[in-house]
Amino acid sequence: MATTGLYSQHLNNRKVLYLRNTIITLILVVFAAATLFPIVYMILSGFGPNVSTAGNMRTIFPSRWTLESFRAFFDFSPHSLRWIWNSFVVAAGTVIGNVIFASMAGYAFAKIRFKGSSLLFALILVAMMIPYQVTQIPLYILMVQKFHMTNTYAAMILPSLCTAYNIFLCKQFFTGLPTPLIESAKIEGCSQFQIFIRIILPLSKTVLAVMAINTFMSSWNNFFWPFLVTNSPAMYTIQVGLKQFKFANETLFAPMMAGATISALPMFIMFFALQKYFMEGVTIGAVKG
Repeated sequence: MATTGLYSQHLNNRKVLYLRNTIITLILVVFAAATLFPIVYMILSGFGPNVSTAGNMRTIFPSRWTLESFRAFFDFSPHSLRWIWNSFVVAAGTVIGNVIFASMAGYAFAKIRFKGSSLLFALILVAMMIPYQVTQIPLYILMVQKFHMTNTYAAMILPSLCTAYNIFLCKQFFTGLPTPLIESAKIEGCSQFQIFIRIILPLSKTVLAVMAINTFMSSWNNFFWPFLVTNSPAMYTIQVGLKQFKFANETLFAPMMAGATISALPMFIMFFALQKYFMEGVTIGAVKG
């Protein structure tokens, strides 16, 4: 009797566990579908017929599959390909700047003792708390009115050349590196620059990759700042260029969705190719040891 009771209780526990897992799975599927729906709708709209407004598309799936919306995107402006190139230049310049300068600053804060380092790092933490929108007016006055950098790559790259968050990320990672390794290199006669190039950087491929990925995505998707400092169609990034498909009385919906699909393609490629670095980026710098 006791064995039968235990077996019955075990079956009940399995049923409860199965029911709970089923409910959790259904909830996750619903949230995943809600999250992915805008992306799926964007891609399907790009492969649909060339319609002017979203109201003309009565179904999620296009009535016919065609590439005419992509052709309309490239035919819309002689600068369509230039928009994509501009985005690559700005994103690449921002990534290179952050990988070089943020890693050097992070190493200095983590492993080099100098007067005022704690205060400077505290100021960097404060800078991380300032909303992005607050700095736009001073930056605009500096770049456009003082330095006259309108319609230049420098105006789009320099404000994000070295961000406070990336300095913080590198500092947290470098703090976990063994200090005796650096001291041994000093004894062998290596300078700080040699230590950084030959020892620190080879050990920091993960954090540098995570920083490069996040910075590239942020720069590629940035709309507001390039929109402020450019007024020539030839210097638009792809995000600013997509705004040109919206007019006062209508929106070239399908070509805009085709352009948005093209602009999202690098993000898809980076995510699936470097997925493990995205997962490591969630916890990097959060724990030591």
